[in-house]
Amino acid sequence: MLGEAGLLVVTAVPAEAEAIHAGLSAASPGATPPAAAPAGTSPAAAGVTVVPVGVGPAVAGAATARLLALAEAAGRPYRAVVSAGIAGGFVGRAAVGATVLASRSVAADLGAESPTGFIPVDQLGMPPELLGAGTAVPADPGLLAALRAALPAATVGAVLTVSTVTGTAAGTAALADRHPDAVAEAMEGYGVAVAAAQAGVPFAELRTVSNPIGPRDRSAWRMREAFAALTTAAAALG
Repeated sequence: MLGEAGLLVVTAVPAEAEAIHAGLSAASPGATPPAAAPAGTSPAAAGVTVVPVGVGPAVAGAATARLLALAEAAGRPYRAVVSAGIAGGFVGRAAVGATVLASRSVAADLGAESPTGFIPVDQLGMPPELLGAGTAVPADPGLLAALRAALPAATVGAVLTVSTVTGTAAGTAALADRHPDAVAEAMEGYGVAVAAAQAGVPFAELRTVSNPIGPRDRSAWRMREAFAALTTAAAALG
């Protein structure tokens, strides 16, 4: 059980946190939440704290860093961090309703555009020390292995972090070509991953797919299915 190690699960929005709470409660109906937790957090089950931290890599990373620091100062440090929620899936790589585990979380739009295409920031001559954890943060091997064992049907691959969600066919094709191992796109994972890396805390990212990545079409979104899948997958976090 991952929660036995003292797990922080961060989501973007409250609806994602509620779906995870539901899954943890169903998996451990008799579990007793911790007696105390850092201010602003929400104990979901024994050893697991779930917090909606906001949308996008900047706010998610800053909030995660604060939560880790508060827990450390209180003498109850977290032993692992999971960024969790819904995502878009690349067609042919992760179907709507699928559960995805990130092999790495990638800052997919951090860099520069040029006449010949996108240039990642780590190819712009930046000193490595200015890139923090780099433009891609791998999932902790032990944490990823535990999640894969608990979720054997999950799709494993890179999850891209973007500040602007992809909404065109051309943008989708460009991302898919640049990241052939990418299976999904979300908005927080890389920010959370950098915060965890700076704190020396193991990190993983778990997503469920609500829509195919491509031209923006709200009629193709399947939020109910994605939230149901997130509730089911959350049992692996308890």
